[in-house]
Amino acid sequence: MSAEPFLPTPPPAARFGVWLIGARGSVASTAITGCAAVAAGLHPPTGMVTETADFTDCGLPPLSSLVFGGHDTVDCPLPKRAEHLAAGGVLPHGLPAAVHAELLAADREIRPGGPQPGTPGDAPVATGDDGPARTQDDWIDAFAADIRDFVRRNDLAGAVVVNVASTEPAPADGALPPSSLYAAAALRADCPYVNFTPSAGLHHPALADAAETAGLPHAGRDGKTGQTLLRSVLGPMFCQRALAVRAWSGTNLLGGGDGAALADPAAAAAKNGGKERVLTDTLGTTPEGEVHIDDVPSLGDWKTAWDHVAFDGFLGSRMILQTVWQGCDSALAAPLVLDLARLTLRARQKGITGPLRELGFYFKDPVGDGPAALAEQYADLLTLAARLRDDAGGPAGPDGGDGGDGGDGVRDRRGPHGRPDPQGGHHQHGSEVRR
Repeated sequence: MSAEPFLPTPPPAARFGVWLIGARGSVASTAITGCAAVAAGLHPPTGMVTETADFTDCGLPPLSSLVFGGHDTVDCPLPKRAEHLAAGGVLPHGLPAAVHAELLAADREIRPGGPQPGTPGDAPVATGDDGPARTQDDWIDAFAADIRDFVRRNDLAGAVVVNVASTEPAPADGALPPSSLYAAAALRADCPYVNFTPSAGLHHPALADAAETAGLPHAGRDGKTGQTLLRSVLGPMFCQRALAVRAWSGTNLLGGGDGAALADPAAAAAKNGGKERVLTDTLGTTPEGEVHIDDVPSLGDWKTAWDHVAFDGFLGSRMILQTVWQGCDSALAAPLVLDLARLTLRARQKGITGPLRELGFYFKDPVGDGPAALAEQYADLLTLAARLRDDAGGPAGPDGGDGGDGGDGVRDRRGPHGRPDPQGGHHQHGSEVRR
């Protein structure tokens, strides 16, 4: 009787970490739930650009390989948070129960965030009623240790830190706001960083040198999911058809934690800056009009965005375009968060460093000197896809990175952070972000 041939056991597939800031918020909970559902074949990957044909051979980490963890200042367990989202119609009925094990596993990887809002300057901050005080550097060290421990315990091939926390007001002094403490921790833990919020994050001037020398890819900021997505398409249309836009006004009605956070005028101003900048960049001029954000708690995770565009046609004929966008921001944002995590992890594998300006497709206020029109941004994204393929060769920069030039030999004129920001200041943060 002949012996059975020896078949070696294949090595386990590599796993990759996604560390979410605001890990128990609506966006993070929807992303974690959705990743588990799509990986299990329970739902199609609707809204995920990285699951379309143009990205099938880019070597992106499979959804089934992603391991989730993060920081948050709230303690509602992920399974319970997902149940709330299902009750509100954000998630399909019964889905939280179907992926309960995955939600529970991610919840076990969530660590307490901080510091508490409102602490001035670089003053020490107590970790609790009886806990020792921490300086900013202490917070960064603690956050970085959490991330490194997550990577080590789960035997991960790499991890990316993604900020999906509540919008902060623009920094007003030299201290690092919470979003920048998390960004600095990502660099200290040797992880790429993505800022899906309009908060300072890695854009803070105090982190410029660290970002420049870290040798890590980073992307941001402020995810483009609804009203601004539409503006990035309509703005170029008016410009290309030589129609003069006289005024462009907008209103956002939203509820939930983001509505409450953006009720703060300073936080709303930080959010609206990106919305208005898209019009300036695509039209070549700044039209009259403003964007208003109103907190309507009864809307929960749902949002209505209304735009009113006044423009001139031939022989001065005055015309109006009105648009209404109604949707669930968490469901719009979650697939983009998964896209960005996979693309950035793959960029790190390929040795690409510095700002990923080709990811401007996803952001209101992207890093680097890229286009503002959505069609041109998508062409840039396909350029990145080509660079990520296994047969694309190594990165172009002399340091093993892309030289900060996006592969075209022209160095980013705005440095690694895009547009400059005012400095410092501790502000409120939490579990959610509004785009």
